[in-house]
Amino acid sequence: MPTRAFLTVDTELMWRHHAAGLDIDAISERSLEPAGVGIGYQLRKLAEHDLKATFFVDPMPAVAYGIEPIKRVVGAILEAEQEVQLHLHPNWAAASADDRTKHASFELIDFTLTEQRELIRAAADLLVAAGAPRPIAFRSGSYSASDDTLTALAELGIRYDSSHNGSEHPWPSAIGLHERQIAPVEHRDVIELPVTLIEDRVGHLRHFQICALSTGEMRDALDHAVRTGHAAVTIVSHGFELANRAGTRANAVHVHRFDALCRMLADRRGALVTTHFATLSDLPLDHNDVPLGPSLIRTRIRQAQQLWSNLVSERAA
Repeated sequence: MPTRAFLTVDTELMWRHHAAGLDIDAISERSLEPAGVGIGYQLRKLAEHDLKATFFVDPMPAVAYGIEPIKRVVGAILEAEQEVQLHLHPNWAAASADDRTKHASFELIDFTLTEQRELIRAAADLLVAAGAPRPIAFRSGSYSASDDTLTALAELGIRYDSSHNGSEHPWPSAIGLHERQIAPVEHRDVIELPVTLIEDRVGHLRHFQICALSTGEMRDALDHAVRTGHAAVTIVSHGFELANRAGTRANAVHVHRFDALCRMLADRRGALVTTHFATLSDLPLDHNDVPLGPSLIRTRIRQAQQLWSNLVSERAA
């Protein structure tokens, strides 16, 4: 059976732009369509390579700004025949457009089981109000989730979670699984799809995210997954990740990585099948998938790229 590839894009209005006092149009632009390399660019590249992706959309900024900004991004994703599932940064639950200092806790794991369930329920309802189908998959903001989170998801009928990130374990990624768990597994009545990891140096884990791995590391991680018969590869990106932190210019390093990743997935489509949660079936569970082992050369190349990214590509326009 081919390895399932879950190409996921966490899609959210960025708190830093809200806290800086920008108006909602600027917040939306810099979060969702920054410098021409946001959601629209990513959707076009996915279509060009005939790839499926899941956009985990956070609807909670509607508490402060209304549902329209969320409706627009949900509509664009669905029109492109990609998938919308649920993302949640709980700090927005107490946010206000008039008082930018107000917020709830930034970590979902700081809330009780009952509070988590109600936050997830409210977020799911907002996502549906924005035009999305009822979600069946979830990722917590900052990977902040615990066994209580999975219990709440199960009680709400959300079948899949993708919050476990061993490189952020045990805080804020606090689900009761081993840090090296990368294969899909049923846990607390939910199917957990952990974020894929590599070991970039001995004993140190790094997650498969566009801004975290070099093109070479991504290529080797994909080939390792195919060669060793992994059940799944779960890849993370963000709607804003291909631009600099200010959202004012493209980050050439990250754009190159995203473009290269799309080409690599397209080139390997017989062995790696990009997949939507809504059409998922026969997903093997409890495989003994292990992260790609360390390589000093790969790590040094990525560190050099990161230095260029931070010194050059991250400069504001």
